[in-house]
Amino acid sequence: MSLRARTWEQEHTHHHGDFSAAPQAGNVSVCLPARNEQHTIGPIVEALAPLLQQGVIAQLVVVDDSEDRTAQIAAAAGAEVHRQTELMPELGPVLGKGDAMWRALSVLDGEVVVFLDADSTAVGPHYVTGLLGPLTEPRIQLVKGFYRRPFKVGGVTLPEGGGRVTELTARPLLKRFFPELAHVRQPLAGEIAARRSLLETLPFTTGYGVDVALLLDTYIELGLDGIAQVDLDVRQNSHQALADLGPMADAVLGVVMERAQRDGRLAAPVSEPLPERPAVACLREAA
Repeated sequence: MSLRARTWEQEHTHHHGDFSAAPQAGNVSVCLPARNEQHTIGPIVEALAPLLQQGVIAQLVVVDDSEDRTAQIAAAAGAEVHRQTELMPELGPVLGKGDAMWRALSVLDGEVVVFLDADSTAVGPHYVTGLLGPLTEPRIQLVKGFYRRPFKVGGVTLPEGGGRVTELTARPLLKRFFPELAHVRQPLAGEIAARRSLLETLPFTTGYGVDVALLLDTYIELGLDGIAQVDLDVRQNSHQALADLGPMADAVLGVVMERAQRDGRLAAPVSEPLPERPAVACLREAA
């Protein structure tokens, strides 16, 4: 590990407990992209709703693309719910998680945006306050969450073993092409907080690779100094079957190699550009 990376890890890695008092990070919108999460969305919204009452956040939004009761449960628990297909419908079908996050910016009012995954059983208010904590420092623009990932096998839960695409694909690729980011603990984490002013300057990969794409694009734009990471303790979710991990790994591979090529770290061109939505700021300038 280089001295630069070691210094970053020491100075920019936090625990959510470091921010036990509600951080004053500005006007904050929390957004959960969801698809068929009726078993987890209610407890998550119920856990985060007190942050609305306390004034820590100004919005708690679920952007939904479900065939089950996710939307109804989220609304009953206190969330503002939008159908993904009704956000910027002139663009046609929603192309995946990243597209849903990008379209959500059209209904999120906050100067700071927190994105959380909707499939976890361990989400609490500390997910939000922890991610907001480093943003009280003006130079920090993007905060990634990290956590321990228990792995359920049948009726047995092992203390470690989740995050297989992270360990077998994302982290090795970053070590090879972006070694400065090798000590970002969870590069694929869907738990992020970012300043809206940053998000509006970045393109959004439309699919599963959006989370690592935002990390890479922020790094390319700002360097390590604009990024922090926060330990959120534990994230427990249902794990994908092994056969389903291949497309996820392929998406991550495509994102990292495409960014490596754009940044001059890989000479060979990527064979097929990944679909992405343009930076919101570019659209505004073109209007």
